[in-house]
Amino acid sequence: MEELRDGEIDICIGTHRLVQKDVSFKELGLIIIDEEQRFGVAHKERLKQMRSQVDVLTLTATPIPRTLHMSLAGVRDMSTIETAPEERLPIKTYVSEFSDDLIREAILREMDREGQVYFLHNRVHNIEYMSEYIRTLVPDVRVGIAHGQMSEGELEKSMIAFTNGDTDVLVCTTIIESGLDIPNANTLIVNRSDNFGLAQLYQLRGRIGRSSKRGYSYLLIPRAKSMSEPAERRLKAMLSATELGSGFKIAMKDLEIRGAGNILGAEQSGHIHAVGFDLYTRLLATAVEDLRAKQEAEKAGKTVDNTISNKAHIELRIPAGISQDYVSDLTVRLDLYQRLVKTDNVQELELMNK
Repeated sequence: MEELRDGEIDICIGTHRLVQKDVSFKELGLIIIDEEQRFGVAHKERLKQMRSQVDVLTLTATPIPRTLHMSLAGVRDMSTIETAPEERLPIKTYVSEFSDDLIREAILREMDREGQVYFLHNRVHNIEYMSEYIRTLVPDVRVGIAHGQMSEGELEKSMIAFTNGDTDVLVCTTIIESGLDIPNANTLIVNRSDNFGLAQLYQLRGRIGRSSKRGYSYLLIPRAKSMSEPAERRLKAMLSATELGSGFKIAMKDLEIRGAGNILGAEQSGHIHAVGFDLYTRLLATAVEDLRAKQEAEKAGKTVDNTISNKAHIELRIPAGISQDYVSDLTVRLDLYQRLVKTDNVQELELMNK
């Protein structure tokens, strides 16, 4: 920390520890945030406060709705990598009620091809019971446990055993969500998948199918209990987005389900109730264009007039959304909304029709 303060370190790789108030940098120029969905708005703002002019690059398979909306609105630049690694296969995804037969069959099928299984049970208080249940269900299987409340040594021992192939099934919590790369683990069983977020399910599914072998993902839901409507929509989105590199599509669906959040506040999801989404997007687009025009004018050594023209805003009180039956593809629909917001005259609308 002293070397950071004195500028003796060029690159510092760290966890959330870097956003603590006692950490200071002599001259911070670039921040690279990996797995952006694990950082809150407060964390990111704290990093920006360290220096007024700092470049920020965020990396993620599933952008949070707020970040995705900022990129669609032009506040941030975005680039996507859609080419999968060589020999990588899409993961087969199934949604099913909790079933002894299904779990036994999934584990045995993976063991037959000498692979390993993640069984995700996100409740620490009865995770031991779940591991015993799997041992009873498949007697020959070697079961390990991994969760965040284990001691550092126990957790390390459990993960090394699984990495080395000494364990067939790892009963775990969402501690495996990011960073794990075990090519031999190609079956994922998620218990109570209706309790997980869309981006979280996508990140978890990304732990399997990391080699040339086909990955199988089983999202289990309770038999007796009916799911909420958002949970159903999340699981349907997971079933529809099975092709490689579908993280952007998942994030788009997440934006549609949860809303865009606030750009100037701490909310990372939710709708802008005060002014309405249409007017909010217009104001945002105008502000972004004004800032860009000002920057370009300053570079050219000119001054820019920022006075707002008197435009009337008419509220017609009729639904103005594009029907899902008319344009089924979510990406195309959002693109049309953005283009409509940016049109200033009838001629531009006629060009869109062509």
